[in-house]
Amino acid sequence: MGNVWKGAAVLTVAALLTKLLSALYRVPYQNMVGDVGFYIYQQVYPIYGIVVALSLAGYPVAISKLIAERLAEGDEAGAAAVRRVALLLLSALGVMLFAVLYAGAEAVASWMGDRRLESLLRLLSFSFLFFPLIAVLRGDFQGQHDMVPTAVSQVGEQLVRVTAILGLSYWALRRGADVYSCGMAAIAGTLVGMAAALLILLFYAAKRGRKKTTGRTPPASVLYMGRRLLTAGTIVCLTNMALTLIPLVDSFLFVPLLRETGAKLDEVKWLKGVYDRGQPLIQLGTVVGTSLSLALVPFISSTRRGQGAAFTPGLLPLRLAAVIGVGASLGLICLIRPINTMLFENDRGSLVLAVLSASIFFTTMALTASAMLQGMGKEWAAAAGVAVAVAGKMALMHWLVPPFGVLGAAFATTGAYAFMACFLYVRLRRECQLAHAQKYVYPIVKAGIAMVVVLQLYRWLMDASAGGRLWAAAEALGGVAVGAIVYIVFIVKGNVFSEQELSALPLANKIRLLLGSR
Repeated sequence: MGNVWKGAAVLTVAALLTKLLSALYRVPYQNMVGDVGFYIYQQVYPIYGIVVALSLAGYPVAISKLIAERLAEGDEAGAAAVRRVALLLLSALGVMLFAVLYAGAEAVASWMGDRRLESLLRLLSFSFLFFPLIAVLRGDFQGQHDMVPTAVSQVGEQLVRVTAILGLSYWALRRGADVYSCGMAAIAGTLVGMAAALLILLFYAAKRGRKKTTGRTPPASVLYMGRRLLTAGTIVCLTNMALTLIPLVDSFLFVPLLRETGAKLDEVKWLKGVYDRGQPLIQLGTVVGTSLSLALVPFISSTRRGQGAAFTPGLLPLRLAAVIGVGASLGLICLIRPINTMLFENDRGSLVLAVLSASIFFTTMALTASAMLQGMGKEWAAAAGVAVAVAGKMALMHWLVPPFGVLGAAFATTGAYAFMACFLYVRLRRECQLAHAQKYVYPIVKAGIAMVVVLQLYRWLMDASAGGRLWAAAEALGGVAVGAIVYIVFIVKGNVFSEQELSALPLANKIRLLLGSR
């Protein structure tokens, strides 16, 4: 059990670092290539997000469960059979996805409304050839309760990828390349990162060595393993694709829907680039919530056993998610203009980004509820939540974009995540008791209102409309500090968390000092 908790902690830290890197590097990249260049990259990025889900969050989990079951029974031959079956099935899947995207790149680019994306899609298709071996190696290590190789490969991939993307893009710009060539350089950097992850995992595999196994696995057992791998792995993949599939809907619908309103392609590209500034903001805003979600799965699984209907630990993580989501969303909305200028050089699209910022609350709640449902063995419910979000996004895009343009797309994103959060919360209430949840709404809302009032006064005193980027950065960072202090004080004084609950949270000792006067 100690190894399980240590492994969960290692993977949580790795997930936190990779999510931070994934969000932060887009800021200098956008600064280098501009809004149109950022649009080009963001159009194809969700496909890479799918590859990440396949190689990190989906199939490795299913493989690890199968291997752990075999090893618990002392069946080394069965564990080896799992590895062989997984590698065969995932290799076939990877080759098929590669062939479909490579051959259909022209059609996909046309569906996205920009035929010049064809070369980027064709290059990105090679990423599907990397994921089978990466997924099998990660699943093998995790099945033996060794999480370090997965964590190191995850962080190593992201470090190499970010460095390669920025370095190759800068090199391409220095050579006078256009923004589409910079997009090709960024995709090449992504492939370099995946190659680095594979090399790291192969190094660990060679270091550990391979035990010789004897015995044959019955064909019926092989079929069972294959069926379980594909079903369980696919479900887990879907449950972890919410932040990937929603932007993918934008990739296919944003440009065509705006073109139907009479807008020119060049103008739409620029608008999409401005709109895509919201993606790293959403990722940064939900990074704590998503890391919390990953940490909750083993906690919920171990706590639920033998507790039946009396299972109630879900209230604390949901309350924490609500506190994080409300604070991040309202704080970002209040400071969106200086933050936009600080990160992206100007305040274009600040209203659109403010609407997108509201989705941080819903994504944090949805991802937390999804992780809890997975911990209870309700993966189908978590996957259904993602399906609800995607269907809602598609419907809202067709309904809102024609009359409201870019702002309609922002409302569609926020609405989609709201649908997902509501659906998963209702499902969660059916699975466990969430008694007295309503009594925490008022102090959280009160803390949010207090923060908004203080930040509005702060913005009025520190108006940076004519102060340039440096002054905007000072205003933004100062506002984050002021808002956080006010919000935390009101949360603590409002008894949203007891002293015992706070002891389980980060910075508990410092929070206890605030509780001293309570």
